[in-house]
Amino acid sequence: MTDFADRLDALETRIAYQDQTIDELNATITAQWQQIDLLKRKLDTIEQQVRSGVHIADPSSEQPPPHY
Repeated sequence: MTDFADRLDALETRIAYQDQTIDELNATITAQWQQIDLLKRKLDTIEQQVRSGVHIADPSSEQPPPHY
C-alpha cells in the first residue's frame, strides 16, 4: 500500500511543478505578446511617417559640407 501512496505523492508533486511551469510560461508569452503589439504599433507609426514624407530632409535647411 505504501508503494501506491508513494507513487501518488510523486504524481501530485510532479503535477504541482508542471502547473507552476505552465503559469510561468503563460506569463512569459503574455509579456512577449504585449511587446510584439507595442512594436507593431511603433512600426505602423514609422511606416506612416515614411509614407507621408515627414522625414524627408529639406535641402534649404541643410548646411553645406565643410569642404565648400
